[in-house]
Amino acid sequence: MSSKLKNRLELAGIYLIIITMFVVIGYPLLWTIGLSLNPGTSLYGASMIPENWSLDHYKWLFFDPRSNYLTWYKNTLIVATATSLLSVVFVSLTAYAFSRYRFVGRKNGLYAFLLLQMFPVLMAMVALYILLNTVNLLDTLTGLIIIYAGGAIPMNAFLVKGYFDTIPRELDESAKIDGAGHFRILFTIMLPLAKPILAVVALFNFMAPFMDFILPRIILRSPENFTLALGLFNFVNDQFANNFTRFAAGAILIAIPIAAVFLFLQRYLISGLTAGATKG
Repeated sequence: MSSKLKNRLELAGIYLIIITMFVVIGYPLLWTIGLSLNPGTSLYGASMIPENWSLDHYKWLFFDPRSNYLTWYKNTLIVATATSLLSVVFVSLTAYAFSRYRFVGRKNGLYAFLLLQMFPVLMAMVALYILLNTVNLLDTLTGLIIIYAGGAIPMNAFLVKGYFDTIPRELDESAKIDGAGHFRILFTIMLPLAKPILAVVALFNFMAPFMDFILPRIILRSPENFTLALGLFNFVNDQFANNFTRFAAGAILIAIPIAAVFLFLQRYLISGLTAGATKG
C-alpha cells in the first residue's frame, strides 16, 4: 500500500469519526431546539422541524407568573459563580502548598487525593445531608456551594499541582532574592503563569451546578431555592405534568451562560507560557 493511499484512508477515517460524533451530538440538540419551538406541550405530537413554530414557551418561562424559571436561573448563576471562584481559590492554595512546600504527610495527602477520586460523590450523600442538617444549612444555596467547592478540591488540586510542577523553581528563587514572600510569589508569578489550567478549573466548576441534579435534589426542598436542573425536572415529573416543550425551551437557555464563560476563558488557554521567563 502506497503512502499516499494510506494517508487518504487515515484522512477518511478521521472524517468518518468526526461526522459520526457530529450526528451523535447534533441530532439530540436539533430535536431539543425543534421541540422547544413546537406550539403544543406534548412530546408525542412534536416534530423536529415544526410547521407552525412558536416562541410561546420561551415567553411563558420569562413572563408567566406561575413560572419560577427566572428564580431558578438566578439561583443557578449564584451557585455556579460562587463555586467557580471558590474552587479556583481553594484549589490554587492547596496545589501551591503541595507543589512548592515539603511537609509531613505531603505524600500521603497526594495519595488521599487520588483515593478520593475513585469514589463518586453519591456515596457521601447521606453524610452530607446529616452534616448540613446539623449546621442548619439544609435547603440553602450556601450549603450547596460549600459542597461543590469542597468536592472540587481533590481532583482539581492534583491537576493544578502537576501544572505548578512544570513552572521553573528558578522563578521562585529569583522572586525570593528580590524580597517576595510566598503569597506574593503565588499571586504575581504562579497564578498568572497557570492561567490555562485555572481556566479549565473555573469552567468545569461553573458548569457543574447547571448539569447536576442528584445533589440539589437531596439538599434543596423549597421551590424558590431550586436550581435549573431540579426545577426543570418538575416540568415533566409532577403529577399530570406534560410540559416537555417548556422543558426543552428551558434546557436550551442553559447553554447561554456556559457558552459565555467558555468564550471569556478561552483566551487564557494560550497564555501562561513560561519560556524565557527566568532571570538570566
